Amino acid sequence: MKVRNSLKSLRGRHRDNKIVRRKGRVYIINKTQPRFKARQG
Repeated sequence: MKVRNSLKSLRGRHRDNKIVRRKGRVYIINKTQPRFKARQG
């Protein structure tokens, strides 16, 4: 999982990327390509 300051640019890299907020953190999740997972912080 990548940790990045900004996730907006990462979201456009795959069409299945979704931005999710969990426990005060922002994540990108991708069911079909898990290598695109990322967390903001």
